[in-house]
Amino acid sequence: MQSPVAKAGRGGRALQVVSALRNRNYRIYWLGFLSSIIGWQIQTVGIAFFVFEKTGSELSLGIVSGSQAGAGILFSVLGGVIADRVERRRLLIIAQVGALSCTLTLATLVAVDVVQIWQIAAIAFVFGAFQAFDQPSRAALVPQLVDRKDLTNAVALTSAVYQASAIIGPSFAGLLIAFASVSVMFYVAAFGFVGFMVALIFVRVSPPVPRPGPAPARRGIGTDLLAGLAYIRRRSLFTALISLAFLNALFGLSFIVLLPAFAKEELAVGAQGFGLLVTAIGIGALAGTLIVAALGEFSRKGLLILGGAVLFGVLLILFSLSSWLAVSLGLLVAIGLVRSLYMTSAMTLLQLRVDDAYRGRVTAVYGLQWSLMPLGGLQAGLIAEAWGAPVAVAFGGGAVVFFTLLVGLRQRELRQPLAPAPD
Repeated sequence: MQSPVAKAGRGGRALQVVSALRNRNYRIYWLGFLSSIIGWQIQTVGIAFFVFEKTGSELSLGIVSGSQAGAGILFSVLGGVIADRVERRRLLIIAQVGALSCTLTLATLVAVDVVQIWQIAAIAFVFGAFQAFDQPSRAALVPQLVDRKDLTNAVALTSAVYQASAIIGPSFAGLLIAFASVSVMFYVAAFGFVGFMVALIFVRVSPPVPRPGPAPARRGIGTDLLAGLAYIRRRSLFTALISLAFLNALFGLSFIVLLPAFAKEELAVGAQGFGLLVTAIGIGALAGTLIVAALGEFSRKGLLILGGAVLFGVLLILFSLSSWLAVSLGLLVAIGLVRSLYMTSAMTLLQLRVDDAYRGRVTAVYGLQWSLMPLGGLQAGLIAEAWGAPVAVAFGGGAVVFFTLLVGLRQRELRQPLAPAPD
């Protein structure tokens, strides 16, 4: 029989995984955020399936993804500047209203059977513009909802929302497509954004602790934008982390855009198999995020980030070679786990090191990866159209390995134990 002390130790470690949820405001925010991201996942999966079903073209998938990417690239940094100038909670509510409007419009167009691919691309562009203001506001708001000692755990749990929704969302989307309709699926997705809006109304945000000395003078938006970019450039650790995030989005995660083609043509498993493929990624990613949440602070984050990125690229190459469903599912679980380990560690490190006055702008630049991911889908779609989806995924995996090794050689700070974050 185990002693009460041993049982208490196990219980303490279990609670450490979710320690940030002890903060009331973060707990309400987290539940609302989960609702929003599940809606986003349902919409993303639904659009990919609907477009490929309607056109049978990988290029069409890339065009729709590229439209959303264009909006993110145009507006993300501006969104970060605004997030550093206004009340972030209100900005988030406005972004959710915009996302809700886009989803309801798409659902209605599909329901009345008048939707065209150019309309989907246009809606994706507008949705991407609202996301450009949503992402930096979310990332910059989280540190205002928790004690500093819980920040690492909060970042990991926020990332866990993406991973959990990647399991729930695609499965739910597949069920709605199979037993209801695509339009019903989009209407259901819209409820997710409503849930986040309601949660944000009940969140009480603590203002950031002001720095000693006189308050900085209000400057123009352009000046603030340039100041944020200069702040990033002066810190080699930030440039390395942002470079790896861009690399991951452009060449690594673009394989997700091609999953419908793998499901239909390479593995011949149809819509239900497609849901299984996406769910496998989510299972692995959720496991990886919870590992980071349990680990907390450790000094070898840099090596974990570099090693994880290289392994991620190798696993993508192996996935591109697989023609068996069981093997592909196993590889996707591993891909999700490894990517989550190194990307969650990177975001945690960034949040711990950045000054709050620049948090919106830095996280906006870092968050450009989500805009570059659809752009990466465009390049993957072009390669897949010419040489097939497996070649496109293998090329992306090879690029991830090559450029990660290059970043690791150039950025010595990531290869060494990291100093504790300043208070």
